[in-house]
Amino acid sequence: MNQPLRILFAGTPQFAVPTLDALANSGYPLVGVYTQPDRPAGRGRQLQASPVKRRAQALGLPVFQPERLKDADTQAQLAQLAPDLMVVIAYGLLLPQSVLDLPRLGCVNLHASLLPRWRGAAPIQRAILAGDSETGITLMQMEAGLDTGPMLLRRSCAIGLTETAGELHDRLAQLAAEVLAEALPDLAAGRLRPEPQPVAGVTHAAKLEKAEAWIDWQQAAVAIDRQIRAFNPWPVAQTRLGEEVLRIWHARPDPDVIETAVPGTVVQADRAGVAVATGAGRLWLEQVQRPGGRPLAATELAQGRTLQGVCLGR
Repeated sequence: MNQPLRILFAGTPQFAVPTLDALANSGYPLVGVYTQPDRPAGRGRQLQASPVKRRAQALGLPVFQPERLKDADTQAQLAQLAPDLMVVIAYGLLLPQSVLDLPRLGCVNLHASLLPRWRGAAPIQRAILAGDSETGITLMQMEAGLDTGPMLLRRSCAIGLTETAGELHDRLAQLAAEVLAEALPDLAAGRLRPEPQPVAGVTHAAKLEKAEAWIDWQQAAVAIDRQIRAFNPWPVAQTRLGEEVLRIWHARPDPDVIETAVPGTVVQADRAGVAVATGAGRLWLEQVQRPGGRPLAATELAQGRTLQGVCLGR
């Protein structure tokens, strides 16, 4: 009788939790969970466990938190767990070749894009920024390169016209769990055939930088709208309103308006809404946030102060 597949899991943020749950419910032995060490967070900079660690502890699973995987002791510990397969999703640590070679069936990764498009750290945000109409989850066999391994299974989903990165993140997290649950029996039986990624169509999803959050009002309204959606919930698109930094959480583009005002100028600010001229079309602000305040409707911002004619971003 064949021995059951022994699976090792590696992941860190909330995005990985649904996949951990899917593994825990799969019936296959889950021999351990690897996640990044506790990190300082919040105003008090207190050490906080990762979402994956908290969920693994709630499930009663053994948790391992090495700083790196290249150390001999860490690799000896991995070998003792004797995994047949390692499942990785948003782990955040580089797996050296010695670790990739350890499980009998190797290591597989769930990546939040339709590879080879958007290899790298921020595929969800980059897809929205670029105006992609679809994205998805790719299950791939891991190798030494960054998201370059052969593909085992891909599932696509449409990107909503008003969808934020946070909303798409949550949908893709669930889709990743579904993809793994679908693939596990075939992985165990060796029925999935790796398909090399195409050479054409490779793009790289660079890590987000806070400096990218500043709005350039010379851009078209649709491009600024994509920026706002891609940077919600982090780092949040922003502009200057006088001496303040105004964060913009939600907006709505009106690309068909022929706008003659200088880009960045507030051309309407009343109970009907707050509209800003852009390089092409008009952008209606829907939810904004002043320093130290809560997110509020843009129409509330217009109450008690003169916004019309003010130029944002200067």
